[in-house]
Amino acid sequence: MFKQIFNLFKSESLYSQALGECHEMLDIDLEMFKASIESLRKNDSAEIPIDIYAMDGKINEFERDVRRKIMTHLAISGADDLGSGLILVSVVIDIERIGDYTKNIYDLAVQHPKKLVCGSVEKTITDIENRASKLFEQAIIAFKNQDIELARDLMKTYKKNISNKCDTVTNDILSGKISDLDSNVATSVALYSRYLKRIAAHSRNLISSVVNPFERIGYPE
Repeated sequence: MFKQIFNLFKSESLYSQALGECHEMLDIDLEMFKASIESLRKNDSAEIPIDIYAMDGKINEFERDVRRKIMTHLAISGADDLGSGLILVSVVIDIERIGDYTKNIYDLAVQHPKKLVCGSVEKTITDIENRASKLFEQAIIAFKNQDIELARDLMKTYKKNISNKCDTVTNDILSGKISDLDSNVATSVALYSRYLKRIAAHSRNLISSVVNPFERIGYPE
């Protein structure tokens, strides 16, 4: 998303409202994300101080409203703003999907009420968890500020530091290379790894909109 498009979002009322709602969605996502990880990894119960399902419902409402505002603006302004509108509609899908995966983490905590301890892959999962959390938090900053250099740096970290490690954990569980985990724990670890990977992937897609045109959102610069 180029600087001039960002300036358009700030200057046009409907775009400004839509962009503000995307920012609010990201703040909700981050609160859900932190609470769901706390529930799964730190507590022996699934209790959390927020209503994660209500918050997910709010994100869904925002997504529909963003689409409505963009559609209305384009209907009035014509094709000149089509590219910028498509970018924001694409971005809001990634934001909504992050909310879904954070809810999946909480659902996993509910089904696995004891805190999830990952045995021989505990260090690896903790590293993935920390890197995915940092990527998401920094992606929010890069997107809100349209920080191109930060976005570029963050996009370099996803494949090697998160995606590949998540795939290794999942494949090692499925192939039997990791044998010290009970079946329910092994399943939970594999699912958790997958959810973290998807949250990181959607974070990467979000920041790719800062440096890429619409057709390359989600791909390298």
